[in-house]
Amino acid sequence: MIKAKNIHKSYGNLEVLKGVEVHIKEGEVISIVGESGAGKSTLLQILGTLDSPSAYKKYGTEITLDGESFVNMNDRQLSKFRNEKIGFVFQFHQLLPEFTALENVLLPTKISGKNVKESMDKAYALFDDLRLTDRLHHKPNELSGGEAQRVAVARALINSPKIIYADEPSGNLDSKNADDLHQLFFDLRDKYNQTFVIVTHNPKLAEITDRKLIMKDGLIIN
Repeated sequence: MIKAKNIHKSYGNLEVLKGVEVHIKEGEVISIVGESGAGKSTLLQILGTLDSPSAYKKYGTEITLDGESFVNMNDRQLSKFRNEKIGFVFQFHQLLPEFTALENVLLPTKISGKNVKESMDKAYALFDDLRLTDRLHHKPNELSGGEAQRVAVARALINSPKIIYADEPSGNLDSKNADDLHQLFFDLRDKYNQTFVIVTHNPKLAEITDRKLIMKDGLIIN
């Protein structure tokens, strides 16, 4: 699903990634762990097209998702690629406060111009899967933390992306809601064959994933 090698990233004189190589298979739930500053979130942002590797021509950087390379894409191509292929879940749900849960989930389908009825059907199915059918028309400030994060997961899934990237997705939740969210990732993988790559400091989550990748000093060391 994801194949990447020679990923470097520097900010001024600070080298954050030092030639990362990673392969992730379709349907895997992968955790990325390591101390703060190891480069976990930076790697996730580059794999998710939210940031660019440094000097990719110099280092011969290669990154493909589902067999398609995106290193050389321009901004317009990247936006389209990201909308169609990738879903994101962050520590803070980042729902738009003026929109209902349903409207937030449907936003990616509007951007991509998908069929309205098909999008609505998919949204209702996701709300059912995520036990949120009674929260369709609630705004984010009317949702609990766990509910808001599940709405964010539905938004990430609505366009049937190839891969979901999650950056500390349970970091803002209590232990019960965190455990529920972690189980949800596996349930969704089993139902939709989604691939999940999760940056986490949560040891319980890291231990139950299919593989745990450990980062240290800008490299994956295991």
